[in-house]
Amino acid sequence: MKVEQSQGGSLSRLCSLSGKSRQAYYKQRILEEDEPLQDDIIIQEVLGYRKLQPRIGGKKLYVLIKPFLAARRIKLGRDKFLAILTLYGLQLERRRRNKPRTTDSNHWMKKYDNLIKEWAPTHSDQLWVSDITYLELADKDAFLSVVTDAWSRKIVGFHVSESLKAEGCIQALEMAIAGCKNTKDLIHHSDRGVQYCCQDYVDILKENEIKISMTQSGDPRENAIAERVNGILKTELLPSKFTNLEDARTTVEKAVNIYNYLRPHSSISMLTPALVHGRKLKLKRLWKSYHKTKLQPPAVIHKNEPILKEKRSKKRKHVSKWTTLRVPHLLT
Repeated sequence: MKVEQSQGGSLSRLCSLSGKSRQAYYKQRILEEDEPLQDDIIIQEVLGYRKLQPRIGGKKLYVLIKPFLAARRIKLGRDKFLAILTLYGLQLERRRRNKPRTTDSNHWMKKYDNLIKEWAPTHSDQLWVSDITYLELADKDAFLSVVTDAWSRKIVGFHVSESLKAEGCIQALEMAIAGCKNTKDLIHHSDRGVQYCCQDYVDILKENEIKISMTQSGDPRENAIAERVNGILKTELLPSKFTNLEDARTTVEKAVNIYNYLRPHSSISMLTPALVHGRKLKLKRLWKSYHKTKLQPPAVIHKNEPILKEKRSKKRKHVSKWTTLRVPHLLT
């Protein structure tokens, strides 16, 4: 049945009543008919990426898939893309588990000062950050030691061990040193765990003229980059459980290669760590900090002291409605 017959009148009349042309009507019909096919093409491409990176987030998937969309002349914004993922059940859910403790800082060995407070690297092999995380095996836990270049976000050393002894951290450190041309201007930052404070680990750092820096409290933000890298590996690239130690080692090696060479990072202009490492590039951070700053208590105003009120700034967030300025008395 024709559209004119189904509507009980001519298409031209219906279009004139709606304020649209016949061409606009047919274009909309074509788009509606092609939408399921377009979604299927997008989903198949997403599933291809998810085979290698099972838990990669929607925003990074959109960055990876944009050249594919452009080649097929598919116009799709990020919000629409995320809506498609939600519609087909491809958005990720957070995984939570009570994790074993990997850091023991209550020991007699020397602890070093934090050398990187309020400081950030400007090139590769200037700052390495290290951390340990657990991996769940079928009958016990294994432990992954990771050394990451803080500027490029590249994992430069890693090792999976069956215990929390220092040998695993030492092997990860030795892998990182073996791939570095010059360690003289390098800082190694970690928590104050016994693995990083032990004499064997410290001796390797000193022999390679690497400066030693450590956190001063239990706040994970003092070693935020290392914590973030471990989180990416465990939530995006690694399964929640492994069969045995050998399975964990094989899977971790594959995950590290995907992390270094395929996964874009919002902290390095949505590039991959391997592309950034060793190159002089102007990088831009493409993520926002959601840590709210605490408001300072209002200044104490003395009696008879004049007060000026400054207009609220639109650029600053988390500030009180009015900023109070104190004006001292003029002595006469």
